Amino acid sequence: MIIFATSANAQHYSGEESSNKEIIVKAFQEWHNGNGNFFDLLTDDVHWEITGSSPYSKVYTSKQEFLDKVIIPLNKKLKVKIKPTVRSIFADSDMVIALWDGEAIALDGRPYKSSYSWYIKMKNGKITEVVAFLDGIEFADIMKRIKTD
Repeated sequence: MIIFATSANAQHYSGEESSNKEIIVKAFQEWHNGNGNFFDLLTDDVHWEITGSSPYSKVYTSKQEFLDKVIIPLNKKLKVKIKPTVRSIFADSDMVIALWDGEAIALDGRPYKSSYSWYIKMKNGKITEVVAFLDGIEFADIMKRIKTD
């Protein structure tokens, strides 16, 4: 299984592009290996947009709001946390694009699988904005199906 895929064409990045890409690659590697917390890279005033038309599709205007409304409730519904497998990561100036697949096991034993494309805007080594594309049906299903309170 490929954990990290890169373009077959060698690319040269400016210092900022290279640094931003390296930060995101390392964060995904750590997450995949069960270390660190990817979301520590978020600024306190991050704007995280989940696209689509699910009940969770909206712009979250702070790290705490995003964690409280999305990440913490999702993690409470999982027996085995999401493990990311990166397909590709691209960088252009302050933008890093990550295409990845996530797999987990819900509390009811059913698998949770989703593909994600995150458009990540960086500043000073931190994530300031994200536009996230994901399987809204799969996400909404697990959030509705698994009761934790």
